[in-house]
Amino acid sequence: MKDFIAINNQAAQGDVLITSVSAIPDGFTKIAAAGGQHIITHSETGHHHVMAASSVDFYQAANDPLIAYIDVKIPAKMEHLRSFDTHKTLLFAPGMYRINRQAEESHEGWIRVAD
Repeated sequence: MKDFIAINNQAAQGDVLITSVSAIPDGFTKIAAAGGQHIITHSETGHHHVMAASSVDFYQAANDPLIAYIDVKIPAKMEHLRSFDTHKTLLFAPGMYRINRQAEESHEGWIRVAD
């Protein structure tokens, strides 16, 4: 049994939807990795969804925390950093992908969901 799900077009993991795109639009800035990995989606408990910085470039817009992009250089895994009740690892083919994060209404207004 494989320990991952191969992705070529679209996938979901936790509170994020990932869709293949042909280009990264203007207005998105390449973000430096921390500790050799990019946090694709944050978790309030620290069980983030991450990808290795050596495999992907990560882009974010300053004015929209719900949308990001990744440029996958070589086959790359998105892993959920939790040892129990975890999401299955996703394996991405090289290409560009849009990251859509969920939002929820709070007392402060609409905020990004943290899995």
